[in-house]
Amino acid sequence: MHRISKAVIRDDAADKSSGKAKYLSDLRLPGMLYLVVKPADIQHARILNIYIPKLPENYTVITGKDFKGQNRATIIAEDWPFFAEDEVLYYGQPLLAVAGPELDICEELCSKITAEYEGLPAVSTIEEAQDFFNDFHIVKGEPEQAFKNAALTFDNAYRTGMQEQAYMEPQAMIADFQNGMLTVQGSMQCPYYVKNSLMNALALNADKVRVIQTVTGGAFGGKEDFPSILAGQAAAAAIKTGRPVKVVLDRRLDMQLTPKRHPSLIHIRTAVDQEGHITAMDIDCRIDAGAYQTLSAVVLERAIFICTGAYNIKNVHVRGRTMKTNHIPSGAFRGFGGPQAHFAADMNMHFLAHTLGIPPLELKKKYLYRQGDHSVTNGTFRDQIKFNEMIEKIEEASEYSSKWEEYNRKAGSRPYRGVGISFAAHGGAFTGSGEQDIIKSLVRLSAQSAASDEYIVRVLVSNVEMGQGASTTLRKIVAEAMHLPLERIIFNQSDTSEVPDSGPTVASRTIMIVGKLLHDAAKDLLQKIDSGPLPTKEKPIETEKRYVHPQEFEWDESTFTGDAYPGYSWSVNVVEVEVDPLTYVTKVIGSWAVYDVGTPIDIQIVKGQMQGGTAQSLGYAYLEKMEMSNGRPAQLSFTDYTIPTTLDFPDLQCRFIDNPYRLGPYGAKAAGELPNIGPAAAFAAAVSQATGTIITAIPVTPEKLEAELR
Repeated sequence: MHRISKAVIRDDAADKSSGKAKYLSDLRLPGMLYLVVKPADIQHARILNIYIPKLPENYTVITGKDFKGQNRATIIAEDWPFFAEDEVLYYGQPLLAVAGPELDICEELCSKITAEYEGLPAVSTIEEAQDFFNDFHIVKGEPEQAFKNAALTFDNAYRTGMQEQAYMEPQAMIADFQNGMLTVQGSMQCPYYVKNSLMNALALNADKVRVIQTVTGGAFGGKEDFPSILAGQAAAAAIKTGRPVKVVLDRRLDMQLTPKRHPSLIHIRTAVDQEGHITAMDIDCRIDAGAYQTLSAVVLERAIFICTGAYNIKNVHVRGRTMKTNHIPSGAFRGFGGPQAHFAADMNMHFLAHTLGIPPLELKKKYLYRQGDHSVTNGTFRDQIKFNEMIEKIEEASEYSSKWEEYNRKAGSRPYRGVGISFAAHGGAFTGSGEQDIIKSLVRLSAQSAASDEYIVRVLVSNVEMGQGASTTLRKIVAEAMHLPLERIIFNQSDTSEVPDSGPTVASRTIMIVGKLLHDAAKDLLQKIDSGPLPTKEKPIETEKRYVHPQEFEWDESTFTGDAYPGYSWSVNVVEVEVDPLTYVTKVIGSWAVYDVGTPIDIQIVKGQMQGGTAQSLGYAYLEKMEMSNGRPAQLSFTDYTIPTTLDFPDLQCRFIDNPYRLGPYGAKAAGELPNIGPAAAFAAAVSQATGTIITAIPVTPEKLEAELR
């Protein structure tokens, strides 16, 4: 691997580990008010009246009428209101908010506000839903003909549940409106998303809105969409009162009000010919979008573009729909669509192997994508896909095949044991030509003097550090390109008054797209400095780079045809489990993974990402249960919503192969989403072997497993 992969000390490590880092909860502004939201306590209803008690002096009610532009956040689709208008569409939907100088009084006043409703029928499941926001179709090859010629067909359904992002720091914002200028600070992933939403909602020009990302304690996609809602509510309050307004959700309210991972129901019909070859698949993918569309179309696209997983099926028809229900809007979560699609795809292959009497790995290896194959969208995999090398490494680490054979011989022995293997892919960056046509990323580097014979370089991008190590890795790319010590490269929290719009911190695009732009900008900056006088504080030397999509890639958005992503990352996961035959409690006793992420920019940071993502995926597979009761999440705290701890898993082992990506900085490509995609299917395959039943739904709780086996 390149020398850039050598681990360094993270630039945010000292402040975060010592407690010096200032999160939004630590910030205070003179004259600051607090904002408390009043949520609806009904799932679906027409609002007849809202009764507000007489408010003390300096306390104010904020409603949807306080938005001069539109009472809608801009989250791709502009349909999610800051406050309900005539109708409540989900339990917990904000009706209004109270702003005032004392938090406890604001909470007391909210508790006294009541609403009169006319109840309406509620839709609570994907099966019940009749309406949808999106209906997408893709055809590869000739699936209809393949099914006509099939010797066997199989029809199976696979289901995944909700998942809470469980970031350490809850959602939080401060808004301040002074002299016609709105300044919003908050815990977020996408400062320009928030800025654009505020401009539209409050009818403000771009030069009158400033958004600053504060130290952010985790996000995992959960701070991509909802910060626009919270920022809008706080900003409307600040404008109305003329004072700074702060809102920090407590954990229960955060879990009640914020989007989760989309539940999914995926039907797969498979055609097999007389020789036992898989010839076609017909896939119906439905995801629970909730009450508003928001980001659901993007999540659905991810799911259907990778609906056969890492497997090359020659003939495919897929239909995808975002179903409208009376649930809180579903949103972004690490992998967004990939975990749902891969669980269904990999477990369907596991089912086929079991049914056809073939070891799972033997069947899966026959259909793994290879360089030159075509994706579901008829794009071409142009780069090397090193699955053979990855399988060798995973066998060496886990002894998968020997364990699978041993557990097969001992089927029914107590305790029940099993081992499973899965394969996964993640396309880096935005879909198709979205990076060029929609995002249009722009980065800037600014060099200025720091001492008599030295200069520093400031990295100016809107991509944020939220715990994943972006501030360190982006600095490393610039330092390497300019042959400078790392300490002379400066990365600050994103502030839209200082940094250009380089796009959101999502979709594993930060290193692959923005990192490459910074690499190229750094080369240009070094050339400028070498050819002229050194930069000074008064006369800094700057350079910018804007993204240009490689001409070799083609994409038709109207038909979803072509290269959906410029590059793919790949993984192989093996999970070993033990199932208690009396309690049906499952224990993970081994976890191994091999990744192709091109060149890791910092091996320790990337390893941490892989282990953290694996833990999240295993939690998704069997620990994290979120159920809805009349549209209300039954689990609203970390007491009853169980997230994994270090005691739940053995050492989460991971290895990497060297496969530099030709379009990435120093060969790097997408990494952050990938570990969240494959482990759940490997876990389910292991439980399937251990119990002798094919797992078709996650999370695999003891109650569900007992019902299945009994």
